[in-house]
Amino acid sequence: MTTPIWQVDAFTAEPFRGNPAAVCVLSEPPSPEWMQRVALEMNLSETAFLVPEGDGYSLRWFTPACEVRLCGHATLASAHVLWSEGMADPSASIAFRTLHSGTLTARRKPGQIELDFPARPLEAAPEPAGLAEALGVRPVLVGRGGNDVLALLDDEATVRGLRPDIARLREVDARGVIVTARGTDHDFVSRFFAPAVGVDEDPVTGSAHCCLGPFWAGRLGRTTLVGYQASARGGLVAVTVAGDRVMLAGAAVTTLKGELLV
Repeated sequence: MTTPIWQVDAFTAEPFRGNPAAVCVLSEPPSPEWMQRVALEMNLSETAFLVPEGDGYSLRWFTPACEVRLCGHATLASAHVLWSEGMADPSASIAFRTLHSGTLTARRKPGQIELDFPARPLEAAPEPAGLAEALGVRPVLVGRGGNDVLALLDDEATVRGLRPDIARLREVDARGVIVTARGTDHDFVSRFFAPAVGVDEDPVTGSAHCCLGPFWAGRLGRTTLVGYQASARGGLVAVTVAGDRVMLAGAAVTTLKGELLV
């Protein structure tokens, strides 16, 4: 028995940029242990597992180290696979049912896919112990968005030039650490580090923009924004803040298609 699997670069229209995710489409739910082993084998920041459920799909995401509660780029990659492979109606939205984040939807826009995700507004919180030492810079402001810590830095150059101590970041009490600053060519720039869940630096992180969107909308006085995640691969995320939801939009391109033989 074989299982089809795709690798998709998300939040980019250019191959080998953006954030790569693996997408595995199954006919029935596999065991969590099997999904974790596949994610470790793929060795990407996320592998998405889809199973038809009612009029949509159940969706789970695994890093090489653990299952996560929410993932943007692998959801975008999943929608891209379903539409590009003819497994979903191109004129209709797709409903993804998740264990921890409710029902997420995706719809097609010209040249993009838009995801409807929960907003995670920044909450006041003390700076976690060791954060500044791990980053090598003192943040201007620190707060929490869901399970992540957000650190506002002085400027874009500081964000781009950051060389954090990954071993120290692993000890920070958070799923991941978002660093951000006002952008020059985009509304804001960011980077995302999540060594605690097996991802030293994520190339483009949709779920981080559930916090970044409301944060920058409040500071800039606009609900429609474009963020650039300034990793080595880089990627663009268009964000629209709508109350307790955020719409995350971006392009995607398939780079690999194959079969799992086990």
